[in-house]
Amino acid sequence: MPKTERVFQIFKELNGIPRPSHHEERVADYLCQFAERLQLPYKRDAENCVVISKPATPGHEGAESIVLLNHMDMVCVGMSDPMNSPIEAYVENGWMKAHGTSLGADNGIGLSMALAVLESKDIVHGPLEVMTTTNEEDGMSGASQLSKDFLVGRKVINLDSEDYDTITTGAAGACLQFHRIASPTALPQREGASWHRIRFEGGLGGHSGVDINKGRCSAVKATWKLLDTLRQECTFDVASINIGEANASIASSAEIVVCLTAGDMSRQEETMNEWLHEEYSQSDPNMRCVISPCEPQPTVIDRKAFDALMTCLEQTPQGVVKMSEAMPGTVETSNNIGRIVSEDSCIFVSTHTRSFIDSDMAALSRKIADIFAANGGSSETVMSAPAWQEDQQSPFLQLTSDTFLDVLGWRPRMVAMHFVLEAGFFVQHYPGIQMASIGPRIVEPHSTSERVELSTIEDIWRVLIELLRRLA
Repeated sequence: MPKTERVFQIFKELNGIPRPSHHEERVADYLCQFAERLQLPYKRDAENCVVISKPATPGHEGAESIVLLNHMDMVCVGMSDPMNSPIEAYVENGWMKAHGTSLGADNGIGLSMALAVLESKDIVHGPLEVMTTTNEEDGMSGASQLSKDFLVGRKVINLDSEDYDTITTGAAGACLQFHRIASPTALPQREGASWHRIRFEGGLGGHSGVDINKGRCSAVKATWKLLDTLRQECTFDVASINIGEANASIASSAEIVVCLTAGDMSRQEETMNEWLHEEYSQSDPNMRCVISPCEPQPTVIDRKAFDALMTCLEQTPQGVVKMSEAMPGTVETSNNIGRIVSEDSCIFVSTHTRSFIDSDMAALSRKIADIFAANGGSSETVMSAPAWQEDQQSPFLQLTSDTFLDVLGWRPRMVAMHFVLEAGFFVQHYPGIQMASIGPRIVEPHSTSERVELSTIEDIWRVLIELLRRLA
């Protein structure tokens, strides 16, 4: 049986290529060159999605075409310059991690497996299509704009799952919205003013879908609490706001610069850290607030715009909104505020709403947009992906489950997960398509703590090879 050494070599190559969402040109080039080296036909569309086709193993030409699905972008957390920041991976106690950044195992490991299958001469399979999409992590524009004839296969093995002992058979829908509050700049009061930089750091953050029910401290909530306390005790203006790392992540850090003209800042840091310890010592033991003097800024945010932002943050639901009655223990509907950034003429806010009920997702998204509109803001829907649910009794999913049992000695769970997958778009584009989503154990995706358990890569690789053989 082919080993996983080549999977890790390909993953290392991928991690040498910058691939933040919206900037996948270089990794798309890599995929096309990979196909050309193997003399395999491929297609590349205007969104840089790439599909590479491989003929069946001789004697299996009549088998049904199988699609191996992945995405090529990653959430770049901890990278000051994602287009030039290398990923320094290392292995520790059976896990692969990265020094100070996200690892890119989501979805680089799955993509590496698919490419290793293309390259291998020993794996038995029917006709194959390795489909790799773009911008999965920040809008799914690649999947949403696929042409109807881009794929032939109607059975899909999606390698973008993070729960090793699970076949993902459904996923929540998601709506990504960008909101803006107009914010003309103003001149700060200079007389008697003191300038302070407020930082929140050390939060775990995490995936705004799968980690949303873990009670972690969003830096958005912490920032709101501190600024609300200052509003009650001091007179101040805000010069700049920069909260969060990615639209699809729970914010783990924040930096705010304020100009204080009346009141005392001396105890705010101590009081805030006491609150963080009381509320989040279990979920975020290393999160802390640091307040330090800083240089004066030339302008501040318009006061009316700042007050509007505070009202919007107070009224917008954050975290779990509703648990599922049909799927005990599963989040049904949630919302996360990923990023808040003060720009030249506005304050930018991103929200990521998820639900297994498309109508509930739409209703919550409208509610959030109405909150911003009532406070003078505007909203745009950047991405709206439908929920997806497979028939768990289908022969395809039963075959996948049987393969786990026969190869690894145990039968995986079949569950719907509270993250968005591109499956909803594929179901829309390609009638009759079926999908089984599997993958190794990846912990803390979308964070600097992202890691993948090496033994589970080996196991999923074995399952994948045997599943392809059975499907052939």
